Amino acid sequence: MIEGFRHRYYMAFTLGCALLGCSGPSVPEGMVVIPAGSFVMGSDKVDTEGVGAQMGMIRPMYQDEHPQRKIDLPRFFMDRFEVTQARYKIFTDQTGSRTPPVWKNGAIPSGRENHPVTFVSWYDATQYCRWAGKRLPTELEWEKAARGPDGLEYPWGNNYEAGRANTGDSDINDTVPVGRFESGKSPYGLYDMVGNAGEWVEDTYQPYPGNSEPSPLYAERLKVIRGGSWGGGGGHYAMSIFYRAAHRLFADPLDRFPDTGFRCAKSA
Repeated sequence: MIEGFRHRYYMAFTLGCALLGCSGPSVPEGMVVIPAGSFVMGSDKVDTEGVGAQMGMIRPMYQDEHPQRKIDLPRFFMDRFEVTQARYKIFTDQTGSRTPPVWKNGAIPSGRENHPVTFVSWYDATQYCRWAGKRLPTELEWEKAARGPDGLEYPWGNNYEAGRANTGDSDINDTVPVGRFESGKSPYGLYDMVGNAGEWVEDTYQPYPGNSEPSPLYAERLKVIRGGSWGGGGGHYAMSIFYRAAHRLFADPLDRFPDTGFRCAKSA
């Protein structure tokens, strides 16, 4: 009963601040409160029809999401939006850090100031978050922020719906300014948790605790990317699989992709 009351209290507080635009001394600017409490992590789905093999996947579909479990996290903060190119420009100007390779002479391409920054490595993202007094979110934090306490399949609900996010079937084929997809917000009011830009998180690509299924792809040198991006294909069915909030991607932390950016988190 106490846990339920606490969750309802924090949800009311978070939603109230989202509506009123308040930040207050306890909520960093541009961030939202993710309340303390339990949530559903991962999945127990099994590819009984061999769809992954038909799509040419090099790993069994869903395997790295096992086992589904309930996890309790303390209260934390998460950026409402993916880090924009304009925000990243402030960072590079002040620190002398390298700029994305598509910025000619260190300048943001015209009209893209409010697009999520991409072509950044995991190390670039980590340095930005530290400069901002924050950090990259863990996989646990990212998934709770995306799915809410009830473990939704997608930030908006349990069914894939085209048009809720900037995904591979949006026909945009590029990033868009952050926050454009109002109907795709997560239960805590975060935008673009799936689609637009994929997002680096803190963790290395390893099996979850309790997952004894071997995979040659698990490696300490690889970092996890969450949320999918504007890229992708394969029709509606493929979208319904790969844009699930439990889906995991991975890459070398030195890689810089045209469809991968990040957002920051902060301990409360």
